[in-house]
Amino acid sequence: MNPYNYDVSQLEKAARAVRRHIIRLNANSPAGGHTGADLSQVELLTTLYFRILNVSPDRLDDDQRDIYIQSKGHAVGCYYCVLAEAGFIPVDWLQTYQQPNSHLPGHPVKQKTPGVELNTGALGHGLPVAVGLALAAKKNNSPRRVFLITGDGELAEGSNWEAALAAAHYGLDNLVIINDKNNLQLAGATKDIMNTDPLADKWRAFGMEVTECAGNDIAAVVTAIEQLTQKGKPNVIIAHTTKGAGVSFIQGRPEWHHRVPKGDEIELALEELKDA
Repeated sequence: MNPYNYDVSQLEKAARAVRRHIIRLNANSPAGGHTGADLSQVELLTTLYFRILNVSPDRLDDDQRDIYIQSKGHAVGCYYCVLAEAGFIPVDWLQTYQQPNSHLPGHPVKQKTPGVELNTGALGHGLPVAVGLALAAKKNNSPRRVFLITGDGELAEGSNWEAALAAAHYGLDNLVIINDKNNLQLAGATKDIMNTDPLADKWRAFGMEVTECAGNDIAAVVTAIEQLTQKGKPNVIIAHTTKGAGVSFIQGRPEWHHRVPKGDEIELALEELKDA
């Protein structure tokens, strides 16, 4: 059971707080960050950690807990901000992002950050491990579910589709794959670099149960996740998001894959993200 079980209005407030953390975290980082990628998945991670996941900071050794994997490892800034808001790490650690001896490196590292379940960063690694964890849970008759977020550009990696074959073959209905489909990656539009559309048809052809939702709409995300079934097929949620969502001068702009807020941009972004 999730220790928070926030309603939609509480989730929306938490998402705004996470976005403010993301702006400050990236602005303070000496090594830059991935502001656009962080912002696109805020609603997804906020919903998981404050309503869905059966995990809490005091149960990280519980072998019945749910597992979350940040396969989209470069968006670790959002991950850290959610972990901080949910009490897995101190909020003041966010000020140390990517600094020497920090607990918060530029990609998830299990050995450094409480709550991180898997070291990721090389795209395409998260889903194969998630499949193994979900299969182990099935064989052990565990109630555990395994969730992960992938980027849409990441799906050009063949390891994802090999893992998808195995997930469907073993009927891993305790596996939930969430695609953060923001349609942009480092060098431009995903459709121009390596088009994966029609994405839903591809997942279905691999034996998945597919749901689509507006990924930056908390209510839509809650509905999509809570209506998932466990009927012998892995679940895929294609979350249609906007890269940089929530900040007008960042969203939809590919240059913010690596850019971080500077100078007046910091206060402009924070002003847009104030609580109503």
